[in-house]
Parts: sequence; C-alpha cells; structure tokens
Amino acid sequence: MQHLHSAALTRVAHTHTTSNHAQRGDSQYRTTDRVLQILLQGDLYRLRVESVASQLGMSPTTLRRRLRMDHTHYQFLLDRARQYRCEQALRTARLPGKCLADELGYLEVNSFYRAFRRWTGVGFSDWKAQQL
Repeated sequence: MQHLHSAALTRVAHTHTTSNHAQRGDSQYRTTDRVLQILLQGDLYRLRVESVASQLGMSPTTLRRRLRMDHTHYQFLLDRARQYRCEQALRTARLPGKCLADELGYLEVNSFYRAFRRWTGVGFSDWKAQQL
C-alpha cells in the first residue's frame, strides 16, 4: 500500500505516540494537528465536523476557517486519517472489506472500495490477492 503523503499526518502520527507536540503550541498547523489527533483516536463513524469542532471548543465555521488558514479542509483530513488507519489495520490483520469500511466510518462498502483504489491504485480484492 502506498504510504501517506501528508506531512501534517506524518507529524500527527508521530505525535500520536509521543503526545507532547500539540500541547507545546509552536506548530504552524496546530488546528490541523489537533483535528488529525481526534480523527486518529476517535470513532470515525460518529466524528463529523460539528463534533470535532465541539471537542475543540469552537464552532464548525471557525474550525473550517482555521483549516483553510492551514491550507486544508476537514474532508481531506478525514480521508488521510482513514487511509492511515486502514494501513494500520491491514498491517495487523487481514480484514474483509465490509469490516474495514465499518471501522473507518464508511456508510457504504463501495465508498470504501473507491477510496482504497484512490489511495493505492489497485482494487481491494486485487490487493488482497497480491498479499497471499
């Protein structure tokens, strides 16, 4: 599977384990980092922009504005978090597509399959066959 190309996600994935970077306040992308931390740790089925904004103590409009200042948007960060979590899940277990789709918060398994193809360049069933 292709690796993530987002520097912010790489930073957050690293701080997800070290857990002090976002508290220092010196990051140019502090809001982006905090959103990604929530997405990496939370239930992607329930996390919508409104609930993330609430966790951060701001309105959805303010969150969107701050993410724009970081040159990103919520849907992009959600997609990167889903990709990262998918990679992590597939490293530890060979799960069926339906299970992964549920775990990653997709309402329809076909949406997950399209995202997987976008992330990797191959279909999920082709990828699974390559892993055998």
